[in-house]
Amino acid sequence: MEVKYSSTRGAGAFVTASQAILRGLAEDGGLYVPDHIPSLDIPLSELAKMSYQEVALEVMQRFLTDFTKEELQNCINKAYDSKFDTEEIAPLVSAEGAYYLELFHGATIAFKDMALSILPHLMTTAARKNHEDKEIVILTATSGDTGKAALAGFADVEGTRIVVFYPKNGVSPIQERQMVTQKGANTFVVGIHGNFDDAQTGVKQLFSDKELADEMAEKGFCFSSANSINIGRLVPQIVYYVYAFCKLLKEEKIKEGEAINVVVPTGNFGNILAAFYAKTMGLPIEKLVCASNSNKVLYDFLGSGVYDRNREFILTSSPSMDILISSNLERLIYRITGNDAARTADLMKALSGQGKYEISHDEKLLLSDFYGNYADEQETADEIRRIYEACGYVIDTHTAVASAVYAKYFRATGDRRPTVIASTASPFKFARSVMKAIDAKYDAMDDFDLIDELSRIANVKVPKAIEEIRTAPVLHDHVCEKEEMKAVVKGFLGI
Repeated sequence: MEVKYSSTRGAGAFVTASQAILRGLAEDGGLYVPDHIPSLDIPLSELAKMSYQEVALEVMQRFLTDFTKEELQNCINKAYDSKFDTEEIAPLVSAEGAYYLELFHGATIAFKDMALSILPHLMTTAARKNHEDKEIVILTATSGDTGKAALAGFADVEGTRIVVFYPKNGVSPIQERQMVTQKGANTFVVGIHGNFDDAQTGVKQLFSDKELADEMAEKGFCFSSANSINIGRLVPQIVYYVYAFCKLLKEEKIKEGEAINVVVPTGNFGNILAAFYAKTMGLPIEKLVCASNSNKVLYDFLGSGVYDRNREFILTSSPSMDILISSNLERLIYRITGNDAARTADLMKALSGQGKYEISHDEKLLLSDFYGNYADEQETADEIRRIYEACGYVIDTHTAVASAVYAKYFRATGDRRPTVIASTASPFKFARSVMKAIDAKYDAMDDFDLIDELSRIANVKVPKAIEEIRTAPVLHDHVCEKEEMKAVVKGFLGI
């Protein structure tokens, strides 16, 4: 059955999957959502026999119904290949009573690689399918990881250019170095004076700027997005939850029919929304544990039904979660309002205007699949040290937030169900915070000495992504005010 896509805010007709991927954001500022969540109508015992690539095809062809099987297979083969440093693509590691789903074995050592390795191929295939003759300009805001993963995915891809905005002082030194050393004639990286929400808001404003769209079209350009607002980012993320469940089934860690819990460190809400979509497809997930850092806007929302971004923005050691406007939550809001686009648009207008909105009591009851909690900076550091001292396994700061919140969930509920924790970044990406958490003495070392020491104590080889930037020259040094983003993009495109 064909899956069509429409805006969460209702303007415009249904579009195909390939059209939604090409456009990224709907013209009315809404996000594209499927008209129904397809059923995972294949026995999980069959999926358990499959490779990651084979599972990806089974899941993705149910959502991206206007792509042929051959087109999807081609995209998958190009995406999940030797750029990943493990054949499994997403290994599961058992540690301290949970299963850590390592999503950081791709080219930029963060979970964003899982989707951004395939998005360029989906997008160029979609362009051909829709006879798009304009050059696609990927416009992206990043809180640290999406930027580099998108840059790596789109670098020198014919028919595309990519512009990435990041908060100048809001990412880790390794994250920044990964971005500013990015090669590719079609790449452009800009630091802004502001936080991630400023960058994300600025990008959304550019997407909805009709005058700019007309100027770009005249010069042969059109915008698209590599952020998780693009449905082509979200669908590939569903795959690894299905794969993780089936791996547990294959290894007889769970029995057929048994449910698991999933814990996700959450900022923009895309990764946990993918788990929710997997559950809605029929994957036996019981509880979705939404883990926040000190920027706990989602924890407060899940508890109160009030989403309020009017608060202090806190820079933490888990910067990819330093977000107060969780864009992908809009897709869940649309669902719990009964797919009411007008109500969703009103709530998003309130968020944009007053910085807050409140859902109804009945709508809040529909959030029962989720449990929310948060871990502050001390709890995050303590969790890194606890796991390391207990079993020698080293986790990054974002994974530590999830792990600490899982411990809180377990203490609150006593739920012993098998649990998968999304491990979203390599500890090497946040080496200083990780090593300082293990022992304060490490803080005196420089960044790359810390990398080598982390490799030694964790008994893990330094990832290629880190080795590459030790001596790489800085190729992008542009910094601007948030009000200058439009002028900067036009300058890069020569319009």
